[in-house]
Amino acid sequence: MSLTCGDLIKRALALYGPQPALLFEEKRFTFAQQASRVFRLANALLANGLRKQERVAILARNCSEYVECFGAGEVAGFVTINLNSRLAQPELAAICQDCQPSALIYAAEFAKEAHAIAAAIGSIRLRIAIGGDASDALSFEQLIAEASADIPATAPTGDDIAYLMYTSGTTGGAKGVMISHGAMVEATRMLAHEGGMLATDKALIVMPLFHLGGKIEQMGFSLMGAPVVLKAAFDPDDILRTVEKERVTAAHFAPVMVGRLLEALDARPYDVSTLRCVHYASAPMPVPLLRRAIDRMGPIFVQVYGMTECLLGTVLKAHQHLLDGSETERSRLASAGQPALGNEVKVVRLDGTACAPGEIGEILFRSPTVMSGYWNKSTLTAEVVRDGWMHTQDLGFIDDSNFVYVVDRKKDMIISGGENIYSWEVEEALRAHPDVAEVAVIAVPDPVWGESVKACVQLRPGGRANEQDLIEHARTRIASYKKPRSIDFVESLPRLFNGKIDKKALRNTYWQGRDRQVS
Repeated sequence: MSLTCGDLIKRALALYGPQPALLFEEKRFTFAQQASRVFRLANALLANGLRKQERVAILARNCSEYVECFGAGEVAGFVTINLNSRLAQPELAAICQDCQPSALIYAAEFAKEAHAIAAAIGSIRLRIAIGGDASDALSFEQLIAEASADIPATAPTGDDIAYLMYTSGTTGGAKGVMISHGAMVEATRMLAHEGGMLATDKALIVMPLFHLGGKIEQMGFSLMGAPVVLKAAFDPDDILRTVEKERVTAAHFAPVMVGRLLEALDARPYDVSTLRCVHYASAPMPVPLLRRAIDRMGPIFVQVYGMTECLLGTVLKAHQHLLDGSETERSRLASAGQPALGNEVKVVRLDGTACAPGEIGEILFRSPTVMSGYWNKSTLTAEVVRDGWMHTQDLGFIDDSNFVYVVDRKKDMIISGGENIYSWEVEEALRAHPDVAEVAVIAVPDPVWGESVKACVQLRPGGRANEQDLIEHARTRIASYKKPRSIDFVESLPRLFNGKIDKKALRNTYWQGRDRQVS
């Protein structure tokens, strides 16, 4: 019988009970204390009528209670819905309308949104408030104080759904991704092994727990018996002070966060010498930024490539980040690494036949970490998962040593005059200019070519490059037909909660009012 996420909590209790497990603000919990609170919350929910596989939604920023909500579902078999706290109330309500949760647990700062959602969604029988005035809802702390600390009477199986994680919806309405216990356990074990996690680590996690990355990192370090320092929000100086104070050895950041940390380190020399491992994910790291980071912080970076629908795909390990190796080795800085243990990867053409090494096609994974499907969307599930292979919608290629290169999202590819142009390739060319801080390349309508290449550029402070300078610079690095036909300079680029540039928002400006929308 396959392991469940709850089994990992019970294992940590047995093996690491008195050791520190979680540090959040002024709170400190051992593995034993954490397990006790998880069991109590699970028993409280069961006592209030919740049944195995009923859905429990959480609306909060990162906090220790968030981890406990996840844990309660993991040991008792509830399905946890980790709502994106940055969404607007109508978006949150739409998600809850889709998944019909039986309970809504919310932080006091989201009381208004929670009340409105509960009023609109008839399935919500329980409202539980974390902190604040809980006069019109159950108190989170009171529930825990009054419940039994015994292991809950119900338990999930490996095939049961552990989480219903809604995607950001950049290519349409948000989709609920069903993640089984078995898939999450396998992903956790893969990440701990391939990502180089150690029992002696002290790990900092600031990525939001409503995002897969933050959750799987927390579970991976807990699996190893390493304490996790959880942060509610990203502020570069606060993060660096925490690394210095807590002697943090490992962390997980989006590439945009790494850039901001480097800027803070330029302004003040924080002691980050204890850091030995930094995972980066959510988006590829631009090679110029990666070089700056390695020069400043050392060869400590590990790239993790996965997605909500396939939890862990490939890993580019620290020793593979070679700045001064052979040309082939240096080129791998732009790769997403090699398949994790237990995963298969292939790249296919439009007709489904396998691409040759170096040939661009769609990246497919066969993995024990693939989702169980999309909630209430069986037709879409059948389109995305075929014959056991997850179709990622990412375009890329594989080299002779099974390094995977992601060159674009399938729907981000630009077709201009019949030529396929990959936005990441153009972006990398522009990022190499010393005046460029960040760039996003999109397709815009063109009366002659159908689509043409538009670059939205954020210059570094003091940068003086103009449109023609950057177009000519790009021409020296990529084929002329790939260079931007126009460049807009912006103060900042719109971003999603996970640090990715929101290209849908950028495109809307240029495609508004047209029958065909690029998305």
